[in-house]
Amino acid sequence: MTGSWPDVAVAMPVREEAEDLEVAVRAVLAQDYEGRLEVCIAVAPSLDGTLALASHLATQDDRVLVVENPDGGTPAGLNRAIRASTAPIVVRVDGHSRLEQGYIARAVETLKRTGAVNVGGIQEPRGRTLFEVSVGRAMASRFGAGDSRFHYGGAEGAVDTVYLGVFQRDAIEAVGLFDETLVRNQDYELNWRLRAVGGTVWFDPELRVGYRPRGSLHALIRQFFEYGRWKCEVVRRHPRSLRWRQVVPPLTSVALAAGLAGGFFWRPLLVLPITYVALVMVMAVAVGRSIGESVRLVVVYPAIHMSWGFGFLSRIVTNGSREPNEPL
Repeated sequence: MTGSWPDVAVAMPVREEAEDLEVAVRAVLAQDYEGRLEVCIAVAPSLDGTLALASHLATQDDRVLVVENPDGGTPAGLNRAIRASTAPIVVRVDGHSRLEQGYIARAVETLKRTGAVNVGGIQEPRGRTLFEVSVGRAMASRFGAGDSRFHYGGAEGAVDTVYLGVFQRDAIEAVGLFDETLVRNQDYELNWRLRAVGGTVWFDPELRVGYRPRGSLHALIRQFFEYGRWKCEVVRRHPRSLRWRQVVPPLTSVALAAGLAGGFFWRPLLVLPITYVALVMVMAVAVGRSIGESVRLVVVYPAIHMSWGFGFLSRIVTNGSREPNEPL
């Protein structure tokens, strides 16, 4: 402890992050924070030199610690990093994210002011390519991401989940840290358990974290398919955690599939896919900043919706069973 500012441990799970890791780490180390700051990077098996880069960063600054994460999963990496540190405040940071200056100080102040066990802010997309910018635009809109305030902003207050998060260590240790059996959605699930024992998860729009969206259509589809698949698993374990925004994509996917298949036999069913396509086009024009961006959004929106929806449905079909090649 330094004065009234508690020590802070930044937990950073990474895999194949050589391109963005140094920027992410230096953004953390450059934080204007009066307390003691340490960064623990948990490195999963990577082929792009991530471990070598992380080790190099540790030799340049004694506030950086590197631990290996042989399991490879994000929650396992987070838990390894948390257990390797001792600070009472734990800040989650991803290898492809970038903290705004003052982020940690503001988050700690918000924890003190609200008594929350976790606080977070806005996930601010910062694409480098035209496709990444378009994906970011879609993710920052309600049509693309539903009513999660961390995507598009809103009033400060208690919410069901936040992006990344700044946690009270004693609170997350009391509920068992991150669930290492979840490939995705482990942050939402942890927040559910924190709230179930009376903790408050707090959204502060003054907190911003830069995020680089996926750079290809294939990567985007895979990302959101996994999001949907693992959201279904979390709902299976915690049925009361289900929110309306999580029901819309699978229902839309079923409606579109039924409309396209059934429309060959009963034409009125075609109104379902026609209505959806029209809505996508209207929203693409409304959200896009240029003709080219609107055209890309016509592809990006359905990719997000359908991959999330069919990912959710795939988990229902397999009844939550783990595929042989699916990582823990």
